[in-house]
Amino acid sequence: MTEPTSKELNIQAPLAAFKGEKPEAPRWFDQALQRTPQRSWTEVDGARIETLTWGEVGKPGLLLLHGNRAHADWWSFIAPFFADDFRVAALSWSGMGGSDWRESYSIDQLAQEVGAVAAATGLRDTGAKPVVVAHSFGGFPALRYAARSGTQLGGLVMVDSPILSPEMRKARRRPGPSGQVEPRPNRVYADLPEALARFRFAPPQVCKNLYIADHIARTSLKPVPREDGQGRAGWTWRFDPFQWRDMRMENPVPDFSTLQCPVSVMWGSHSLLFDAEVLAYVASLTPTGSPRIENPAARHHLMVDQPLAFVAALRGLLSAWPR
Repeated sequence: MTEPTSKELNIQAPLAAFKGEKPEAPRWFDQALQRTPQRSWTEVDGARIETLTWGEVGKPGLLLLHGNRAHADWWSFIAPFFADDFRVAALSWSGMGGSDWRESYSIDQLAQEVGAVAAATGLRDTGAKPVVVAHSFGGFPALRYAARSGTQLGGLVMVDSPILSPEMRKARRRPGPSGQVEPRPNRVYADLPEALARFRFAPPQVCKNLYIADHIARTSLKPVPREDGQGRAGWTWRFDPFQWRDMRMENPVPDFSTLQCPVSVMWGSHSLLFDAEVLAYVASLTPTGSPRIENPAARHHLMVDQPLAFVAALRGLLSAWPR
């Protein structure tokens, strides 16, 4: 059997070589994390939604929404760069992060979580309308929320959210047996180093900023009793592995036709999910003149691959947009 290359190891198990130790991080990253958020809970339809906030109530609102099987702490090294000028909030979707799990999930319900968190965190307690920034899967409930908010939302920034036409969905469907793989409970690892060694990004990608991968992985795990029956502690992932078994998804395209707020599209130049064909289709759905911003050398996870460039791009956008 051929030994995996260093690139393959970086993709399959980027943190394994550190054996539970933290990779060295640059000063800016440590300083950002030192600006710790206020952590609270927002109840939505009987579920507690993990909510993080930075900045003062009364400043313009900025709501950050994460992608599939991620959580609010994916933004904890990005949000501090905006906290002086904005009241910033981030949530963990139900079934992800520290939020409660549900019996079933839907885009409509996730959109309700957006509105509830925006209200509970004071993002509307200002003369300026709040702006929502949504990464990947987060763009779908964000789009539903924006479509139903009328003129109450200042703007929507969709970050590498791959909206596909019916033709693209059919052409990009993976070959093989139809149907989804039956979900299984999350594995319980014997210790934290073993759990960290199993972390990887989806879609698979090389990660140069391993200090960010380590932060995300650590905040993606929780201690639980091990399955050996001896009461010893182990570690497992915080997301609900059964969330997608009956997730109610609808075609997001009609939501574009009812938007009454400005929308901007941002993507990574090396993204596996947001290529030129997807960009052209998404651009055709947005109003003429909507800002389109490519982040050079970034893959799907822009805040991981090019965090400071992503901050600069978003700062530049918000300095002059929306009007």
